[in-house]
Amino acid sequence: MKTNYFMICLRWILYHFFIFFLIISICPQCLSQILNESPHQIWNVGDRRWTVEEEYRFGKWVDENITEDFFIRYKIPTDCADVPYAVRWIYARIASLPAAATTKDGKLIGHWSTHWKHLPTYPEWHQDKRFRAALLYLISETWTGTLPHDTYPIRISPDSVTPGTLLSMAKSHVGIIGHVCLDGSQAHPLQTWESMLPVKIRKLSLRDFFSPKPEPTHPLGLVKFRWPIMVNGEWKYLPPKKHPFYSEEQYHPTFYKDSSDFVEAVAKRIDPTEYDPMVKVTKIVETTTRILRERIPIVLTGHQLCARGGCTEGSDLWEIHNTLSRDEMVILLMDHLSRIIQSNDLDQEVMERMMRSISIDISKSHSITFYDVYQNCPWFSPHPKDSIEARWGLKKCEMILDQVRTAKNCIAFIEKVYGKRDPIYANFSIRQQQEILRRLNEELMKSGCFFAVSDMNENQGKTRRLEETSLRR
Repeated sequence: MKTNYFMICLRWILYHFFIFFLIISICPQCLSQILNESPHQIWNVGDRRWTVEEEYRFGKWVDENITEDFFIRYKIPTDCADVPYAVRWIYARIASLPAAATTKDGKLIGHWSTHWKHLPTYPEWHQDKRFRAALLYLISETWTGTLPHDTYPIRISPDSVTPGTLLSMAKSHVGIIGHVCLDGSQAHPLQTWESMLPVKIRKLSLRDFFSPKPEPTHPLGLVKFRWPIMVNGEWKYLPPKKHPFYSEEQYHPTFYKDSSDFVEAVAKRIDPTEYDPMVKVTKIVETTTRILRERIPIVLTGHQLCARGGCTEGSDLWEIHNTLSRDEMVILLMDHLSRIIQSNDLDQEVMERMMRSISIDISKSHSITFYDVYQNCPWFSPHPKDSIEARWGLKKCEMILDQVRTAKNCIAFIEKVYGKRDPIYANFSIRQQQEILRRLNEELMKSGCFFAVSDMNENQGKTRRLEETSLRR
């Protein structure tokens, strides 16, 4: 009896030893991924890994949490490439997922790095001194030139182009998809969050998807971050072609079939629905009205704090209370609305009555209509120190002059920063400013304001001379 009991126990021990040996033989890294984590690394991930489901959770988090003032609230300086890197790392830290990045000198850093072991940690990411120090190092050691090492091109479809996807527009500029709109209420189904040079704590700009045709050599276009994996006890990237969304279709000529450009081709892939024009108009008016009403307290607070000075452009108060990004979105939506009305021959009088019926109280004693905004939004002032009237486009002539100066400054800035570093992007961006100047000139001819905008050389992609001669109401 004792012998039988002994044999049963021995068999039980041998069986479980065999199972244990089989597990570690098949997946030796599974245990090491957990057992080898250091208490000194930036954060621990345990057995957490990126999957398709985790990518969708990341997209949902980006859609719900990233706002124009996100980096102001957490006091994180950014330029364009810093935004996607920081967003990815912050979410990975929150979700205990792996994160990595390639530095300027080609080193792979990540959640496992122990350089900041002397700093304390804290459960909340924004109070975690170790994580914040690593994050600041990350954004100082990465740029658009390192993104090709950390990303891979994706197929263009609603299941793969989700919030958190990167739009690499050129070697010197990148944005991150913030929202995907599939109800026709926006000019384009994709909106991007973007920052710019120089590095500073600032609001993000929310823009409609806009990009030149991507070239595969960088690669540019719509890309996602690669997944860090453990290989033989070391963290490395999963090869690009093994990622579930991998595709190079956006670089092929067939992708542009029946589309005028990359922007239109992407829009058709993401939301191919043909909307009834009146349904589209109604949705865009509702979206724009919401944005305008959200703008009211921002303008009033900014005016209260800045009307007497102290909010010079670029200052902390200016960054908090300016409406530059919001105003750009309003202008884009109104321009899109105008194109829908004109291209579908919608009744102008009916459209005007509908717009005039929507009242917007911009202060306790002053209201305007949606139609007023439709006519005057290009002349909104984004500056918190300006009068309430100027903020809502009621001082048109002054704002035309201001926008001409802004366009000139943009052209000068683009040429200085990107002219030699990335001439393709510089030329593309300057052409956009050229179009703005052209429209300003047209508006001047129709209005009671007079000053000359002359000698614009569009073929060279820059303005040789822009001269203001006079300004009248």
